[in-house]
Amino acid sequence: MNICKTISEFRRYRRSAAGGKVIFVPTMGALHEGHGSLVRMARRLAGSDGIVAVSIFVNPTQFGPQEDFHKYPRPFEQDLAHLAAWEADAVFFPSPEEMYAPGSAMSIDPGPLGSVLDGAIRPGHFRGVCTVVAKLLGIVEPASMILGQKDFQQQLILKHMVRDLNMPVEVVTAPTLREPDGLAMSSRNRYLSPDQRAQAGSIYQALSWARHEYSGGVRDAGALEAGLSERIGQAGLEVQYALACHPETLEVYRQTVATPCVFLIAATLGTTRLIDNLVVA
Repeated sequence: MNICKTISEFRRYRRSAAGGKVIFVPTMGALHEGHGSLVRMARRLAGSDGIVAVSIFVNPTQFGPQEDFHKYPRPFEQDLAHLAAWEADAVFFPSPEEMYAPGSAMSIDPGPLGSVLDGAIRPGHFRGVCTVVAKLLGIVEPASMILGQKDFQQQLILKHMVRDLNMPVEVVTAPTLREPDGLAMSSRNRYLSPDQRAQAGSIYQALSWARHEYSGGVRDAGALEAGLSERIGQAGLEVQYALACHPETLEVYRQTVATPCVFLIAATLGTTRLIDNLVVA
C-alpha cells in the first residue's frame, strides 16, 4: 500500500500506476466498518487492474471555531492497518499546510443547498467541504468517488458540485452501515459514554417509527416530525432538527409529506453531535 504525504508524491504514484481506473474514498480518518464498506465497494468497482485511493485529511476549513477540530481522533497507524485489510492501494495523507498553501484564498460556494439544515447550524461548513473535495478530486483524478449516505446533505451537495462544475467524476452513494441497535456508524460515536451510547440508539428507532407510519399512509408532516422529535427527546437527546424533506432539493415538507421523502435528524448528546437519515419511497 502506497502512502503519499504530498501532492507531488501522489501525482507521481498516480502516473506510475496509470492503466486501470481510480476509485476514490475521501475520509477524515478515525476509520471504522462504515468506512470499510466504502473501501470494499471501491475495490469491487476498481476491479483487479484498478486503483483504490483513500484520503485521510482532517480538513480545518469545515470546522467552526467552537467545534472539535483539535480533539478529532487521528489514529493514523490503526487507520493504515484497516486500509491494508480492506485492500486499499494508496493513501493520501497530507498536512493542512500541504493542502492550503500560504495565501490560499479561493473557495467553492455550495449554493442554496449549503445554507439550510446543517448549513444553517454550521455556517461555512459546506464551503469548506466543497473546497477540500474539489482540491482532492483535482489531485486524485478518479473515475468515481464513493460517499456514505449517513452524511446525506453532504453527498447531495457534492453531487451538485461535480455536476455543476462539469467534473468528470461519477459520485456513488453507499448505504449507511449501522450498529446492531441501528445507530449509524460514525467516528464521533467514540465520544459517547456507555450510557450515552445506549441513548443514541433512539435516533434509528425514531426513524424506523417514521418509516412505519409513512408506510401505513400517514402523510401529516407536523405529526411525523413531532413524533420524531418526541421519541429522540424522551431518550435524553437535544433535537436540532427532525424533518421530512424532498431528497433531491431538501425542501421541507410543511404540511403533506410527498413521495419521495427523506427523514433527516440532527441531535446532540452531551457535547457530541449525531446525524442520521432514512429515505422512503
